[in-house]
Amino acid sequence: MAYNSMKDCVLDLEKHGHLLRIKTEVDPNLEVAEIHRRVFDAKGPALFFENIKGSPFKGVSNIYGTFERTDFLFRHTMEKVQKVIEIKADPANFLKNPFRYLSAPFTALSALPMKSFGKPPVMYGETTISQLPQIKSWPDDGGAFVTMPQVCTMPPDNDNVMKSNLGMYRIQLSGNDYIQDKEIGLHYQLHRGIGVHHTAYNKIDKPFKASVFIGGPPSHAFSAIMPLPEGLSEMTFAGMLAGRRFRYKKLNGNIISGDADFCITGTIVKNKKKREGPFGDHLGYYSLEHDFPVMEVDKVYHRKDAIWHFSIVGRPPQEDSSFGYLIHQLVKKLTPGEFPGLVDINAVDAAGVHPLLLAVGQERYMPFRERKPEEILTIANRILGSGQTSLAKFLIIAAEGDAPNLDTHNIENFFNHVLERVDWTRDLHFQTKTTIDTLDYSGDGWNAGSKVVIACCGEKRRTLKAEVPINFTLPEGFSKPRFVQKGILAINAPSFTDSKTGIEQARSFCDEMMRFDWEHIPLILLVDNSEFTQTTLNNFLWVTFTRANPSHDIHGVDSFVEHKHWGCRDALVIDARIKPHHAPPLIEDATVSKKVDQLFSKGGELYGVLPKVHAVAGV
Repeated sequence: MAYNSMKDCVLDLEKHGHLLRIKTEVDPNLEVAEIHRRVFDAKGPALFFENIKGSPFKGVSNIYGTFERTDFLFRHTMEKVQKVIEIKADPANFLKNPFRYLSAPFTALSALPMKSFGKPPVMYGETTISQLPQIKSWPDDGGAFVTMPQVCTMPPDNDNVMKSNLGMYRIQLSGNDYIQDKEIGLHYQLHRGIGVHHTAYNKIDKPFKASVFIGGPPSHAFSAIMPLPEGLSEMTFAGMLAGRRFRYKKLNGNIISGDADFCITGTIVKNKKKREGPFGDHLGYYSLEHDFPVMEVDKVYHRKDAIWHFSIVGRPPQEDSSFGYLIHQLVKKLTPGEFPGLVDINAVDAAGVHPLLLAVGQERYMPFRERKPEEILTIANRILGSGQTSLAKFLIIAAEGDAPNLDTHNIENFFNHVLERVDWTRDLHFQTKTTIDTLDYSGDGWNAGSKVVIACCGEKRRTLKAEVPINFTLPEGFSKPRFVQKGILAINAPSFTDSKTGIEQARSFCDEMMRFDWEHIPLILLVDNSEFTQTTLNNFLWVTFTRANPSHDIHGVDSFVEHKHWGCRDALVIDARIKPHHAPPLIEDATVSKKVDQLFSKGGELYGVLPKVHAVAGV
């Protein structure tokens, strides 16, 4: 079944028991988000909000809320699209297995974008920005945002829609200094195709037209975030995954998505910026106010049966985790071609994706002598030099063959494997004063921070234990040692007040720890709350890798510098305390939480939803 619209998707999900209708009026200011988060956390259904306060339009969220439901949405097309991506990335695949790829060219050709003549469904009516559902997710958000946008731009002096860029760049609809109904904020980050277009338009007098699509078949939103092989357009990909060609119309220099539920057209004002944000983002912290481009709004079109498609982001995992899952499903067979020698890779969702990459690579350079990191360092450099993976902050790579079935997605086992083998005098490789993810505020500036590669291979060096050393004591101000798992010890440290004091505290701690034997505990974390850090694997990953800047926050017991190489002869110490320059973490509004409690309590419309979901999930 091909979805022609978001309405088709909603009805299909409902038919198969994957959707819940909420008829009660709900407030888009924090209340909708609180409901979504609770249902998502329970692995619950998609949510169809029939009555959103202040807007005539209905809304839907959580359609990608579980991996199983994401598979369901694309159950008819996934395998065909996998084949096209594989052959596009490496045409030699066809010669290796022609029968597997026989249908691939027809899949791609039958999904080419199709120009619409006449009035497309999305142009049924017009509305204003203020009439759209004003979804605000977190208390300190700067206003309402579009969280599932598809932003479409064209390069100058090129009318070929196959050269368009379709990307998911969040849109601020209200707040700050934006003129209501006339201006919206456009946020985009490093390694985004729209930046190339923006640069080109800045050099000429031609207006920089842009369109924002919301809704349409579920594949359209995903196509805006999918990293595609060179030469495969997002619109063609959207058509393949939808099983239906992407309909479009050109109007006054703008591209109109015929099947979208909403289309905002306008012009990005060159050399004009306004403050955008804050916004509760997918690292679990606010991305703060920064200057970003402004789009002047011309028209806001909508379908007759328009449904506002949105999501709620926050500390991972959240609904957008399914995008990472789907990308992995589509490109998992391409890894060896993209990164020769790479066997497995995991951008760890619980750590915010870019802060932590785990990888397994082949180590074949010198098979006739003692194994040490050589080829895996080459692989690591290639990973850090390629597209989105270049934003990784911590890259931990192990060698294939040192243990059977090493899997980067079995995270606890992967850390055990690495910590049993790592040599802190050899295996740490830093890049300083470089770029990191825009949303990561652990560095020493916006988009600025450092990276570390931890590359290890060879025989097991130590047995990990969850026992503190004999006669262990802590310096004044440090307390509550708690084991995250064997070999990883979290310790409460004094609050980090300023850089000079914080670094002195960490170094003094390391000096004090030289009195003890850390052979069986190679990793120590300095944190604000060791009990919270140890509670779950996700807490450990989130606290450690979102709050540490490698060059500034990695210390070591008995550390040294030799020919510009830093290492330590005993335990590695990561300072994962919250620093004054960090963005604040996301915290729900207590008043709104109490209000939402009523919906889920006895007598409320959602009473019984969570217990039922838990029972089905076996929780």
